[in-house]
Amino acid sequence: MKAHFIKAEEAVNLIKDGDTVTTVGMTLISAAESILKAIEKSFLETGHPKDLTLVHSAGQSDRKDGIQHFAHEGLVTRIIGSHWGLQPRWMDMIANNKVEAYCLPQGQMAQLYRSMACGLPGKMSKVGLGTFIDPRIEGGKMNERTQPLEDLSEVIEYDNEEYMFYKKIPLDVCIIRGTTADEMGNITMEDEAMKLEVLPAVLATKRFGGKVIVQVKRVAQTGTLNPKDVVVPGVFVDAVVECENPFEDHRQTSSWYYDPSYSGSLRVPQTAIKPLEMNIRKLIGRRAMYEIKKGDIINLGTGIPNDVIGKIANEEGISDEIMITVESGIYGGVQAGGIDFGIGQNVYAMITHDQQMDYYNGAGVDVTFMGAGELDGEGNVNATKMGPLCTGSGGFIDITQNAKKVVFCATFSTKGAKINFENNQVNIEQEGSIKKMVSKVSQISFNGKLAREKGQQVYFVTERAVFKLVKEGVMLIEIAPGVDLQKDVLDMMDFEPIVSEDLKVMDVELFSDGPFGLRDFMIKE
Repeated sequence: MKAHFIKAEEAVNLIKDGDTVTTVGMTLISAAESILKAIEKSFLETGHPKDLTLVHSAGQSDRKDGIQHFAHEGLVTRIIGSHWGLQPRWMDMIANNKVEAYCLPQGQMAQLYRSMACGLPGKMSKVGLGTFIDPRIEGGKMNERTQPLEDLSEVIEYDNEEYMFYKKIPLDVCIIRGTTADEMGNITMEDEAMKLEVLPAVLATKRFGGKVIVQVKRVAQTGTLNPKDVVVPGVFVDAVVECENPFEDHRQTSSWYYDPSYSGSLRVPQTAIKPLEMNIRKLIGRRAMYEIKKGDIINLGTGIPNDVIGKIANEEGISDEIMITVESGIYGGVQAGGIDFGIGQNVYAMITHDQQMDYYNGAGVDVTFMGAGELDGEGNVNATKMGPLCTGSGGFIDITQNAKKVVFCATFSTKGAKINFENNQVNIEQEGSIKKMVSKVSQISFNGKLAREKGQQVYFVTERAVFKLVKEGVMLIEIAPGVDLQKDVLDMMDFEPIVSEDLKVMDVELFSDGPFGLRDFMIKE
């Protein structure tokens, strides 16, 4: 058997007008840039393919590439995804009703591929209940254009309990990326920094009689690949595109072409990983890490958590006392941040995206650190839609609903805030113009009432105040030194928190340069 090797522009001919196309990747990791660019070029020059439905579990862009290439009115009529925070053109199209837009939890989408692959009509889960994904609230419909359309999920009852049921999405085309293809089309991913949900997406596409197109960096002779390294057997591959310009179109991630320490082929000395400079984000991360104990398995969400927690753990010398995980499927190491979210140096293990979500949805991680945009008096959190712009949920809902402890990490206000540290105190030079402590969140990404009912441990950590979710509501438990309780905290909130009778002041050690002794402060068993 011989694989069908074609050029990127020829791959476009396998996509028909009106097709449902799924792509697999996270940020720009494993984006099949040659193919995505060819699709965009064809549409702009010929008007075809058009009226596509684009399906993607994770966000797949670095603000300019990835599925941003699909962000043209008419090329895509409907988008079904989880996250658009690094995709400004998509956020603009969704906000301006230029596309039908559905948001589904990232983990549920990755696992839905698996359910579809084995012939099921959809996927049942607790994830999404009570949030904007719930069809009784918003149904994950992200703009006015989508509101009158059909729901992609429903609430069902089984054994006297409510569940979400995510319906199947028939797929016509699946676009993936590997590192090497042999002459039979067997695909390996040795240079990739994530395993992702590649095979479930491929098999889901095959279940509906669809086509699988793969971009690779190189081609090997048949029989030279280790069969254990093959991620997708060649019998499931319809076409292979060998990238002509891998330095530009087959980068390991947005910020660099290839670093073997991110794909597990090399370990760099821990001393080569530089500590963060002291700033507000690091302060928030340091205080948030008071909520861990030795032996905890923790998760890092995008934003402040992923950008600072791993580096703080490395600087404090506690990396071997805890296990850091990220939704992409990595365990341990020090995480890349920003537009390179989801990968890490010196990781100990790497599993697939859908398998990682099995753990988060089932057993639940010990502690998750997540970003947040708004908090209200019920303990509801919005991390998915700010004004008209919707970033989407990503893995936020999958992880926070089942974690044993949730620690939200955010600045107290935003837009224009100027804050510095002097004499181990917080000095607010200028207040942000947008409050984050609001009377009612604009979208429910995390349901505080449900969290309180099941006794979930929830904290909200900022640079000037720390809150804890208690049975009665949101309790203020700690303020930073130098902060005026009334002026800088209570007057900046649109709801009245419960003020703890044992209100504490943050430890001054949190403001120090160099290691602050986290090991001594870690919560004991």
